[in-house]
Amino acid sequence: MPLTPPPHGSVRSSVELNDRIRGLWLRAGGRLTPEQRREYEQLVTEWAAAVRAEMVRAA
Repeated sequence: MPLTPPPHGSVRSSVELNDRIRGLWLRAGGRLTPEQRREYEQLVTEWAAAVRAEMVRAA
C-alpha cells in the first residue's frame, strides 16, 4: 500500500502510524523493496512527529 499523506492540516496518530509501519513489515515479509523503504522512512518520520506532538499535548 503506497503512502498516502493525510488530508491537509490533518495529523495521524502515533498508534495509526505504528499500525501502518507494522503492516508494511508484515506485507514485505521482513525485506523492504526500495519503494517500501522510502514509505517506511516517511512513516517513521511522521510517527516520531506524532509522538512528540502527543507528548506536548499531554504535558
